[in-house]
Amino acid sequence: MAPSQQAKSSKSARGLLTGLAVGACLFAGLPGAQAQAPAKQPPAAPQVTPQVAPQAAPQAVPGFWDPRRRPERPDLSRLTVIRFLTETDYPPFNYTGADGNPAGFNVDLARALCEEIKVTCTVQMRRFETLVDALTWNRGDAIIASMAVSPQLRARVDFSDPYYRVPARFASRKDAVMPEIRPEYLEGKKVGVIGGSAHEAYLKAMFTDAELHPYPNDDAMRAALRKGEVDFIFGDAISLAFWINGTDSGDCCAFSGGPFVESRFFGEGIGIAVRKGNDVLRQALNWALFRVWEKGRYTDLWLRYFSVSPF
Repeated sequence: MAPSQQAKSSKSARGLLTGLAVGACLFAGLPGAQAQAPAKQPPAAPQVTPQVAPQAAPQAVPGFWDPRRRPERPDLSRLTVIRFLTETDYPPFNYTGADGNPAGFNVDLARALCEEIKVTCTVQMRRFETLVDALTWNRGDAIIASMAVSPQLRARVDFSDPYYRVPARFASRKDAVMPEIRPEYLEGKKVGVIGGSAHEAYLKAMFTDAELHPYPNDDAMRAALRKGEVDFIFGDAISLAFWINGTDSGDCCAFSGGPFVESRFFGEGIGIAVRKGNDVLRQALNWALFRVWEKGRYTDLWLRYFSVSPF
């Protein structure tokens, strides 16, 4: 399974996280994280074992909420239980824990939201492609499964505010790391990318002087960087973060430059889906997300699950 498939607009359409536009961009309303100037669609799930990554050295923790736009506390009296639906196998976001119960970043965040709202919380795991139908048929109240916000899904469900984004980033061998990457810096450089992806479309639009080398999948692209066949690779930063910090990379590589988050290439972000018109729950989740972030609990969860920051 992979995090860049329209972070899951549909497993087939999850082409991580397309459109054409450019320009310097900051995370819209994301005070805690900066995006690099020119700037995808959501994730291809990272190939990691279902276990929490240990916290490493201090790292950037993105902020997706603007403290100047504090949401008002909605009327929560009509909420007595929230039945969350999530995916079965998308580590570290969702997976089955050692005790057989749902676990992962999304699951822990869902429980934190329920604690904030002070309601009973249940979490049911299903195959990703069945989640929207299950919500429509009232077999759950909300989907928290790394689902990318998209126009197609907005026609079927409503979304909370984004609770994370899937940026794109460059990676290079450790002896060639660049603190900043601009189009002119990559003139004549060999850059590996997944053929036909939003990442390739972005490079073709923005990094016109780079020498692009398309690959059929992540494994082939990463192997090319490890062997020195390309100077950089460009892809889903969450998947790359786990690869960089895992054994498959052989400790060869690191991020170069900062994140790119141009929404017309890389998506609007990842939200919690609720049934169309369920504004009571949607507003409650938005309020609770802000509170969980404001209290530092979101940061704690991020550091627990992401030892190498995608941002």
